[in-house]
Amino acid sequence: MFEMIASPVKVAHLLMGNKIGPGATVIDATVGNGYDTLFLAEAVGVVGRVYGFDIQAEAIENTKLRLLKEGLLERVLLFHEGHENLAHRVTENIDGIMFNLGYLPGGDHRVITKPSTTIMALEGALKLLKPGGLATVVVYPGHEGGADEAQALDEYVAHLPKNTYSCVKITFVNRSRRSPYVLAIEKAQ
Repeated sequence: MFEMIASPVKVAHLLMGNKIGPGATVIDATVGNGYDTLFLAEAVGVVGRVYGFDIQAEAIENTKLRLLKEGLLERVLLFHEGHENLAHRVTENIDGIMFNLGYLPGGDHRVITKPSTTIMALEGALKLLKPGGLATVVVYPGHEGGADEAQALDEYVAHLPKNTYSCVKITFVNRSRRSPYVLAIEKAQ
């Protein structure tokens, strides 16, 4: 079927994969079931570092097991806390950060990312982002609470200074208006 742009997550991986490599320092702001964390751990190599955050113990455990299975846990520091705290935990500059918003697939759908904490996390991440670094945000407006978060993020990103950040919104034009999409933010060199 489709490979390169089959889903917003694949698009985010494509963008991030072209930006980071061995030795990079990155953040997975919402580890979930660990797929983005694994992608990042593979990309940064043995000398790179991944910081991962999630408010759900189940997500941290799922991610830890996935990384152990692949022999990559030593590349990742996991934090069982909200992504809004990432700027307090990560003190070094980063090459990239990925957000995959919404709820934990297979988990409690009432536990969702929220506009206020997501924007707080994104603000902190952008301060940590090195010149030339990239942030990707997969946004899910279709679930309960998702449309509010999408609107808040779109407004926040639209007002980032254009001399400092280049921001794009990547949508699937032949899908529902409430389908997931990607926000990508690159910091000027």
